[in-house]
Amino acid sequence: MKADKKLVRKTIFLVSILFVAGGGSAFGQTTPDVKFVKKPALHKIDILIGNELFTSLMYADSLKKAVLYPVNAPGNVTVTRGWPIVPKVGEQIDHPHQIGVWFNYGDINGADYWNNSTKIDINAKSYGTVKFNKILSAKGGKGKAELITSSTWYNPGGKAMLEEVSTYIFAVNGKDRIIDRHTSLKALSDVSFKDNKEGLFAIRVAREMEYPSAKPVKIYTPEGIKSVTQNEKLSGKYESSSGVTGEEVFGTRSKWLKLTGSIDNNSVAVAIIDHPENVGYPGFWMARGYGLFAINPLGAEVYTNGKEKLNFSLGKGKTVVFKHRLVISNAIENSRLEQLSDSFKTQ
Repeated sequence: MKADKKLVRKTIFLVSILFVAGGGSAFGQTTPDVKFVKKPALHKIDILIGNELFTSLMYADSLKKAVLYPVNAPGNVTVTRGWPIVPKVGEQIDHPHQIGVWFNYGDINGADYWNNSTKIDINAKSYGTVKFNKILSAKGGKGKAELITSSTWYNPGGKAMLEEVSTYIFAVNGKDRIIDRHTSLKALSDVSFKDNKEGLFAIRVAREMEYPSAKPVKIYTPEGIKSVTQNEKLSGKYESSSGVTGEEVFGTRSKWLKLTGSIDNNSVAVAIIDHPENVGYPGFWMARGYGLFAINPLGAEVYTNGKEKLNFSLGKGKTVVFKHRLVISNAIENSRLEQLSDSFKTQ
């Protein structure tokens, strides 16, 4: 018995030494700082976890909205598509407006904010623009940082329609990297969000996270654009909180959706979590095999074949807030997503 007590005391002593030496962890692990590096000349602000790039908020007017690009999983594994900003060999070159992580919508008072880019014919359709105004606040910290920005949504005629204030919370918890975005939209005129397929909070993932396709696709190569059928490195797999898997998740509703796969032999998981306070909760998943992964709470008529209608509207001076959580990791168990979903509800 005395020997056992001595062993316990010795173990506690050693663990205490490790705890102090490790800066708060019995195993020598510390919570890294999350910090910002502003680069106004490049129209971006970098978000670092320790000294490793997590993502950058890019806000040049040419993007037609602010985007988070690139987005990296632990180990500098980039989960977002490079094209059209930094094309990677073998990437698809469709949908030039799908860059990194973004927030906008396909039909506001008849204007399309979703598809706007510098590579389209702006005379073919009425396109709106989300113009970045400024960074209101940027506060780094241990394990978490907060960024608040201001933007204005303009219609095709240049009239301001919505005033946006977005709060981004960047956090790290072990191998989980988390981005919470709270988007506040104030109507400057009466605004109608007509039920539309295209919206609202989205990410375009790397080619390796796509689903195999029997049809040829156009890809980027150093020699030029080529049309190929190339599936050997594609590994994407969707799974929702409702148990729906594969591309069948498109148009379904659930509180979270997960996409898993492998990039350069590294396991990767990306998940979007909806918030119960959002209009239309739980939202519809606009998740495609070609790498578009989005949640749209405002497309009821489209996704239900007319069985439901929302056509959400916002009177002048009124405000609506949307909350979304994006999780990036090497692997995320469903039980962990349930925990992250529950904790997100308190925000």
